[in-house]
Amino acid sequence: MRAKQTRSGGEGLERSCGDAIGGWISSAKPAEGVELFRAWFAGPAYAKHRHDTYAIGLTDCGVQVFDYRGAARASLPGEVVVLYPDEVHDGRAGTAEGFGYRIVYVEPFQLAEALRTIRGRPYPLPFVGDPVSMSTGLARAIAAAFQLPFEPLAADGLVVDLAEGLLAAERGGQPAGASQRVDANAIERARRFLDAERTRVVYSAELESVTGLTRYDLARQFRLMFGTSPYRYLLMRRLDLARGLIHQQRPLVEVACDAGFADQAHFTRVFKSAFGLTPARYRALRVGQRV
Repeated sequence: MRAKQTRSGGEGLERSCGDAIGGWISSAKPAEGVELFRAWFAGPAYAKHRHDTYAIGLTDCGVQVFDYRGAARASLPGEVVVLYPDEVHDGRAGTAEGFGYRIVYVEPFQLAEALRTIRGRPYPLPFVGDPVSMSTGLARAIAAAFQLPFEPLAADGLVVDLAEGLLAAERGGQPAGASQRVDANAIERARRFLDAERTRVVYSAELESVTGLTRYDLARQFRLMFGTSPYRYLLMRRLDLARGLIHQQRPLVEVACDAGFADQAHFTRVFKSAFGLTPARYRALRVGQRV
């Protein structure tokens, strides 16, 4: 069977699905060079194809079986699958229960820039010999990408995290030996800018202009200095503002809008992810009510 060469993993999967195949797919391209893809299949999933992106996925349920580099592979829930660009592969369920997964497709040029930042010089794209592993770093990065609304700053942090995870996987789990250099003044300017602009979407180019750093160097250095990504920091500042507004007994729909969230549903998801309570539950507990 002729392999299908596609631009994105999502396109390849959609073109390979037949009408009789049981399952569903959901994909989004929230940032340049990054695609988030989620799917569930029963039985055969997709025919042999290839795409020119990295495919880094996390099996969520069932047994995912695929042919890759001359051998049949199987991934169980919690295991990470890493497919190198332009490698032919297919996919199918290993049991009658079907399988589900989340996967991030990343353009190699994005990873190349992140790798240059991490290593301090141009570095070849990592090749992971075993396509199925228990890489905690990659699993954590994939899971985080699907938990919260995906803004431009989130994409920067994700690509850096994936690059670091791929380097570690290539080295058998050993850390990549990344540079620890931090431009403290530049990172502090970024922090103050995020504080001031917390109620809106902040774009990578803005922080590059403020700091003079590339977006990936900024993401790496910000985490070293403050223990979190620029996007996560921005999100928590919005939530700080939102909690203050809740304490003033403001209606939750107004709180969501004034704190910079797209809508109340968006606000509720982010708030619960951060604090383990919905905004309504949090407000009720503060005033001693039951919900």
